[in-house]
Amino acid sequence: MRKGLQRRYARKETSEFPLTMTEMFEQYMLVKKGEGLAKRTIEEHYTNFTYLKDYLNAELSADEMTTEVFMGWITYMIEEKDYAAGTVNIRVRTVRSFLRYAYEEKGWLNEPIHRRFKPIKDSYDKVDALTTDEFRRLVGACDDSSYTGFRLKVATYVLLDTLVRVFELVNIRRRNVDFKTMRIWLEPEDTKPRVGRYVPISARTAKLLSEYMRETDDFGVDYVFLTYEGEPMSESTLRDNLRVAGQIAKIKDKRVSPHTLRHTGALFYILNGGDPFSLQKILGHTHMNMVRRYVQMTNMDVQNQHSVHSPLNYVFKN
Repeated sequence: MRKGLQRRYARKETSEFPLTMTEMFEQYMLVKKGEGLAKRTIEEHYTNFTYLKDYLNAELSADEMTTEVFMGWITYMIEEKDYAAGTVNIRVRTVRSFLRYAYEEKGWLNEPIHRRFKPIKDSYDKVDALTTDEFRRLVGACDDSSYTGFRLKVATYVLLDTLVRVFELVNIRRRNVDFKTMRIWLEPEDTKPRVGRYVPISARTAKLLSEYMRETDDFGVDYVFLTYEGEPMSESTLRDNLRVAGQIAKIKDKRVSPHTLRHTGALFYILNGGDPFSLQKILGHTHMNMVRRYVQMTNMDVQNQHSVHSPLNYVFKN
């Protein structure tokens, strides 16, 4: 498919506009960097643009940047690569922002591609999450007699208990773990919305985390999760460790990842009686959209919840 695109574009006349798509994007990123976006957000823009260029396998002029080309990319991701809607939408959103800038701010494009090139609809009742049995098996697959196995076990508990994102976890500092107040401070530069927040930890997690931190104290490094050499653990290492543990635990048809544990923890929080508003604060979400998805998933428990929390029970509680 991409070779066909390359041949097609090779036959088109060169646009009179001097900038190529890549040159437009680089100018756009200069603006984004000037806005003070987080380093991770900047990297995400570049990564998703690279995915687009890999699909096209060709450089485009302004004339060649059409709605059909970008809609074709969405079709390719869904039908040929079988990507989940969430994956597709992450890539579409950043590229769409670039296209909006190119059309509305600079007038580089001949058509408003961004008006049709939008995130696709996702199912609100489908979020990958582990069952309680699967989570127990995952923990059991962590060989805590070894350093890496114990580190993974501790990280798994922290991920589920605090609902932090993977890059928030690997950036946790020892100085920000408070076992007296039973909470961890996430510094603003280490969170997605760039707003610092506290996340609570349970006694079970605190016990494991304290033991792990005592074992790594001799490294003299402020980061909590470390390699054998005392370097901060990377996101990719944690993802790989979880994937392998998921295979050992024989968890099938589900991706075992840090984000799956975040979904799982949020779902368990609601099922265990937690309220959506405190969950929103723990997750670090600025909007309730994602929290509503977790609530939607627990509709199966509505009858039991209503039996306990019926408004009439409140009226006639005496």
